[in-house]
Amino acid sequence: MTREQVTERIIAQKVALGLTWKSIASALGDSSEIIYTAALLGQMTLTADEAAKAAELLGLSAEEAKLLTFPPYRGSLPSVPPTDPLIYRFYELIQVYGTTWKELIQEEFGDGIMSAIDFNMSIEREPDPRGDRVKIAMSGKFLPYKRY
Repeated sequence: MTREQVTERIIAQKVALGLTWKSIASALGDSSEIIYTAALLGQMTLTADEAAKAAELLGLSAEEAKLLTFPPYRGSLPSVPPTDPLIYRFYELIQVYGTTWKELIQEEFGDGIMSAIDFNMSIEREPDPRGDRVKIAMSGKFLPYKRY
């Protein structure tokens, strides 16, 4: 059994059981629904307790649950650039604004990066009379490059 097969099984069970990522996340614990969704899609890990809850909810085997606790091989895009329109728009944002974000962040903080490990993110619906908007907020620890 591979981690990719577990991800496929999780998605199939989610659909078969009529669950949402939000409802699954609330059954697993107190972490963000983003973290739980990423873990169930193979990009993060669950604790043993969270994996056991996921197994019970989704009808996974003990072997499948254990795989949810192992550090994954991160980066799941099947192709670059991505072909899924929603994911491609994020890629497009980076192509257009990436150099701007880099310049403005480094002007404010210095030479370094924003951590994706020490990181928080939220996704919200923002009502708008012209059509609801997607609001994504990201906050990552600034890590300066070290000299050695």
